[in-house]
Amino acid sequence: MRDRLILLPGWGLGVSPLEPLAAALQGLDEHLRVAIEPLPELTSSDLQEWLDELDDALPDNAWLGGWSLGGMLASELAARRGERCCGLLTLASNPCFVAHEQWSSAMPGETFDGFLAGCAADSRATLKRFSLLCAQGAVDPRGLSRLLLGGAPATPGPVLMAGLELLAQLDSREALQGFRGPQLHLFAGLDGLVPAEAAGELLALLPDVEVGLIEQASHGFLLEDPHGVAGAIQAFLHESGDD
Repeated sequence: MRDRLILLPGWGLGVSPLEPLAAALQGLDEHLRVAIEPLPELTSSDLQEWLDELDDALPDNAWLGGWSLGGMLASELAARRGERCCGLLTLASNPCFVAHEQWSSAMPGETFDGFLAGCAADSRATLKRFSLLCAQGAVDPRGLSRLLLGGAPATPGPVLMAGLELLAQLDSREALQGFRGPQLHLFAGLDGLVPAEAAGELLALLPDVEVGLIEQASHGFLLEDPHGVAGAIQAFLHESGDD
């Protein structure tokens, strides 16, 4: 099934931000089957439970990809599947979302703690703040933020909290180093959630994989320029298929 790509969405905003990208990819290659899989609706932040759900739901021998949290989960699932995964691509997805001593190019811990506290108090208001940060650096940040928030599902607060807690603890470096298939990681130069410097840090960790930086773009670049992002992904899939 090298002609199948499964995309996982980011935290809280549902599948709609990925739909224009999926359509653009289908338009570039009629033989490519693209599916967007919603994230599990769990109240647990146990990574293995999330991966078990995804592993059961998704077909083997497909390309795995994702945006932000979805890319981190795709990385972990690719490492778990090994040769049962054709390859991996991530979009604005940091191996560590929260900064620590071994990974500095990420969100400061105190900023993330504010998100957690805000989500516990008012998940809808926190989602709005999150959508504004996703759109920071876009040509029309307010318009992009409204678009992101408008398509967001009504996810229960405990599920949103579990996703944030998972995001805080995820460290995909070992998974990325362990996965031997082709990898493409695209970052945004004006990302308000994942510092652009993470691209360089990832390339230093994984010198043999494809890492790209889209200079004038926000965390939501897949909605800003779905055709441009689709072109980069399609070129990567085509090149990897020729190996």
